[in-house]
Amino acid sequence: MEFKNSTFIKLLIVQCLSVFGLAQNFDFFYFVQQWPGSYCDTQRSCCYPTTGKPDTGFGIHGLWPNYNNGYYPSNCDPNSPFKQSTVSDLISSLQKSWPTLACPSGNGLSFWSHEWVKHGTCSEAVLDQHGYFKSALKLKAQIDLLQILLGAGINPDGGSYSISSIQNAVRNAIGSTPGIECNVDASGNSQLYQVYICIDTSGSNIIECPIMPNSDRCDSAVVFPAF
Repeated sequence: MEFKNSTFIKLLIVQCLSVFGLAQNFDFFYFVQQWPGSYCDTQRSCCYPTTGKPDTGFGIHGLWPNYNNGYYPSNCDPNSPFKQSTVSDLISSLQKSWPTLACPSGNGLSFWSHEWVKHGTCSEAVLDQHGYFKSALKLKAQIDLLQILLGAGINPDGGSYSISSIQNAVRNAIGSTPGIECNVDASGNSQLYQVYICIDTSGSNIIECPIMPNSDRCDSAVVFPAF
């Protein structure tokens, strides 16, 4: 009971610091890419952005500041809203590499605003708004997950692949073991959903993950659905 209370108190402190905009320090980023096929074939389905169906490939979900203890800051600066004008030169790249799949169909602005307000504001000591999105785009260009997996014989064809084979393929390509998140398709099959790669606090360099994300929904082998 004492341990549980201690954990609860630590979490409460982190949340309070975030609310008051003080949680600007963090230990690393999770750079998270999601597979659109696994987003769209769930019971909630998906809606393509107003620009049309995204290219076949992993899309950016976010660049998330995290602590080594597994907690993370959020909503750190209520006075720093997302401004489209700040990233106007990046919009076409964001539409391609960071597409929204939420319903109803959108142009991406709401998605990017959410990611900036919840996560990006907690890295303002390192990256301003333009730098935050530019860093994520650079990482996406550097880490082409689909090509990495295809090169290892792991294809988005509805086949089943072991989690270890997916992790090994990525590790062999980038030198760091990724975290894997799974979800469940409409038929109840565990499938590859998101890949977490750890980045240093500069937002530039790949590092070994201090802690892995929760992978409770992953079976030892998971489906890699088509898109």
